[in-house]
Amino acid sequence: MIKSLIDSEELRKHLAGLEDDSKDVFLLSGGQVRLTCVSATHIVNQMKANHRTGLLETYVLGQAYIAGLLLSSTIKGDDRVLLQIECGGPIKGLSIEAWAIGAVRGYLLENPIKLDKPLESLDTSPLFGPGFLSVSRILEGAKEPVTGTIMMQYGNIAKDLALYFQESEQTATLFYICPHFDRSGNVTGAGGLFIQAMPGCSEELLTKLQEKASSLSDLGKAISEGMTNKEYVEKEFADFGVEHLSSSFVAFSCPCTRQHFLDYLAKLPANEKQGILAGSFPLELECFNCGTIYSFSRDELEEVFKQEVAK
Repeated sequence: MIKSLIDSEELRKHLAGLEDDSKDVFLLSGGQVRLTCVSATHIVNQMKANHRTGLLETYVLGQAYIAGLLLSSTIKGDDRVLLQIECGGPIKGLSIEAWAIGAVRGYLLENPIKLDKPLESLDTSPLFGPGFLSVSRILEGAKEPVTGTIMMQYGNIAKDLALYFQESEQTATLFYICPHFDRSGNVTGAGGLFIQAMPGCSEELLTKLQEKASSLSDLGKAISEGMTNKEYVEKEFADFGVEHLSSSFVAFSCPCTRQHFLDYLAKLPANEKQGILAGSFPLELECFNCGTIYSFSRDELEEVFKQEVAK
């Protein structure tokens, strides 16, 4: 993966003054509730630069990246989680892959998102339309991923993820995802919360947390002003006995390389290679997961194809 330059110097200076993105895990109320808090301002801005997204696309895909990072708190080791949406609205769908170690990547099926008329609000339900949301846990050593799927009811990633956990895993959860934009359309803060009821959690506590969730201060804005995950959670959930369990680094990352693409081209059938050489150059291939564009010259590919034949 090659990181594209974030084109706003003012935004680069702002990001330089913020803490690194991170994922923090907490227990509330004596272990009855598990809370994950993610800060992802650097990630969302790098995602925007690499995928060359506009304001709307950044808003939607940024939320999905944060959701993927929150879901990664449910796995460990070298496991990864895949969040996918297939829908009939202008978005068409999206795919996000996040690793337990903190890496995340993913893409929109439609970029840019094609609209018939300008949006009148930040309600994303018209963008998704009818569709399905699935979560797959790809566990190290397992032969098949563990996948659950629901029909979307809200057209809202946070609400539909909570519905997924209620229907597929019979677990009460709350998701709060908050990218914060300034007046210039820059993402100056981004983060999210994932609140899970643990076995034995009381209904009274769940009711209190739902009430609290409706009055949370803007997490993205707090992060943009320099507040850390730990400071935010300890402030907002002070009445719930916060216990900080762990903190880890998270980042937008993709294992793609130029060599991987060369190896792929070298294995193509002879007729496809001939078609490539008969085309225009340089040949540019894009990794849909991270937006990196790799460029190849005719001379380079002729040599690679010759070496493959000689093997």
